[in-house]
Amino acid sequence: MEKNQMVLEIPYGTRDFLPKEAAAKRLVEQKLAGLFAAWGYEEVVTPTVEYLDTLTMGNGRALEPHMFKLFDRGNRTLALHHEMTTPIARLAASRLKEAAMPLKLSYISSVFRYEQTQTGRQCEFYQAGVELMGQAAATADAEVLALAMEGLQTAGLKEFSLCLGQVEFVAGIMEQNGLSEEMQENLKSAMERHDIVGLEELVDSLKLQKSAADGLKEIPLLHGDEAVLQRAYAMALNERSRRALDNLSEIYRLLKSYGLVSHVTFDLGMIRDFNYYTGMVFEAYTPGLGFPLCGGGRYDHMLSDFGMACPATGFAVGIERVLLAMERQKLKEPTAAKDIYLGYAPQNMEEAIQKAMELRRQGKVVELALAAQSEAEAETAQREKGYDRLEYLA
Repeated sequence: MEKNQMVLEIPYGTRDFLPKEAAAKRLVEQKLAGLFAAWGYEEVVTPTVEYLDTLTMGNGRALEPHMFKLFDRGNRTLALHHEMTTPIARLAASRLKEAAMPLKLSYISSVFRYEQTQTGRQCEFYQAGVELMGQAAATADAEVLALAMEGLQTAGLKEFSLCLGQVEFVAGIMEQNGLSEEMQENLKSAMERHDIVGLEELVDSLKLQKSAADGLKEIPLLHGDEAVLQRAYAMALNERSRRALDNLSEIYRLLKSYGLVSHVTFDLGMIRDFNYYTGMVFEAYTPGLGFPLCGGGRYDHMLSDFGMACPATGFAVGIERVLLAMERQKLKEPTAAKDIYLGYAPQNMEEAIQKAMELRRQGKVVELALAAQSEAEAETAQREKGYDRLEYLA
């Protein structure tokens, strides 16, 4: 590859945002930041680079092959953050131990993860989200779910479905069947991959009673409206799985008060791709995309790993995925205001500068020509640059 060609390329899995794309991205971020603040969430910013040991605390080692790693001058291994929940848990445990609870934090950040690049999936991508720490009740989960749905609506999406699950339900069903930890992980992996055939083969290899085997095979099929919970209760024979269903029932009851249950379905076979979840989990989908726009859940043990025992719940929404969904649904993308193009004849430069400054103080977005133009040239520039109107000082 020629040197001149190489320096114009960008690394695999990254992208440039051209002016209109960058403006749309920024406007979505601003809308979400405003919404989070209106719900009482305070923004935090963590370093892009953290120690690898921090980011792999607990069960994070499974994700290490997907991280971008580097070394500092002391030869300690660093990594770019691959999600935001762990860095914020570290921040809360180290810097906000004395803060009033519950702690409500928000963020907007780039995230880095080795991926097989495809539309809507990059190695560098952008997320906005919240973490609610210090409250174990269903009210906290319901607020996080409601805020996620409000966020998608605020960003501009109207059609979406939020799929709600509970990892303790799945764990309880496996526990009541006396499955080994290794087999549980194998079954969960098949569920995460939506590999129904593989799941059935694993279950058949266990030689369980037919009713027990059929129950395990039915878990990925427990998807739908509130009636799904009644089917699940019939399968739940131990306290662990029944408590999980009671939790979902309470969350759903609270979401009715928010007026948002029309977007909610249950998916009791949902296993998300992070091992730190301990309760409610969810993903949001929209027509035209085969991957989630948004996801999250409860993670009550993570802060204990950092020395601060504290229940927590939260979510992240993918900014580029929201924009892609709007494009595919032919929805109007957010655009930055471009109010006035200001042109002038040669003798009116000083007056034009003063006029531009006055209009900007009034809140208008104004581009001032940097050289004198004829009125026809100014009209052409205004049209090509996309400004709403022209002001010309002849």
